[in-house]
Amino acid sequence: MTIPEDSIILSKIKRIPDTMNFHQILIFNESGICIYKLNTSNLYIIDEEQLISSFFTALMSFTKEMVGTEIKAIEMSNNLKIVVLKKGKLFYIILCNSMENIALISELVSKIDKNFRTYIQKNEIHTDLEFIHDMDLDTSIEEIICNYLSNEFDLIKEKKIISYLKGLNYDDQINGIIFLTDLGHVIYSSLKQSEVRTFLKEVEFRVKICNNNILKLFYTSKDKKLIFSEYILNKYFIILIFDLNIRFGLADFYLQKIVKTIESYFSS
Repeated sequence: MTIPEDSIILSKIKRIPDTMNFHQILIFNESGICIYKLNTSNLYIIDEEQLISSFFTALMSFTKEMVGTEIKAIEMSNNLKIVVLKKGKLFYIILCNSMENIALISELVSKIDKNFRTYIQKNEIHTDLEFIHDMDLDTSIEEIICNYLSNEFDLIKEKKIISYLKGLNYDDQINGIIFLTDLGHVIYSSLKQSEVRTFLKEVEFRVKICNNNILKLFYTSKDKKLIFSEYILNKYFIILIFDLNIRFGLADFYLQKIVKTIESYFSS
């Protein structure tokens, strides 16, 4: 028996936005010794622990410059970056794609750190000496990543929204539209892929949460574009790109009209 295309089963997906964006998780002690590593993708695997230690010990002078829990990031080639976070006496080093969100990484590392500290206390691990090999620990951290990044999305309704966005015509007032999940997975964009990558890397569109309220953002990009964005249904972002000469009120009107239309698709 085949499943109809409009089946509820096929219309839902647990989308983990670009899981391959996270490639390596390494934990160092204050002496610069790598005590744990986890390959989270098959793209940039480092099998030799000594190689890891040699490579990342060179970064410890960099990480020791951090103040408190400040996050540091090193941009690399091939659209990669290394993000370094200090949690207590431990340093977390994440190798990920350059577009990955710093705030998201920070929250994710906090969850991993809590799990890791529970593990070392329970097993009486000496983090100044021991390198940890434990498949159960690997599995628990992988589950944290999957559970944190995954969310359920309605593909059928997304398809309708994409058709709606493609058909928008506001007398060329809107220069670009990006519709994406709250974790950065681009569902639709009127821009070329290279332009989207550059744009998302340039402007930090994600919002800070204050008392569980998501703030609407508007700002100016480096190439003199007016950017409007809003969080939708605790799951999506819509980003609109305008010329600077557009009236502020008109840009906000377009944004609100599109947001309400998208919300109506999900309420129907």
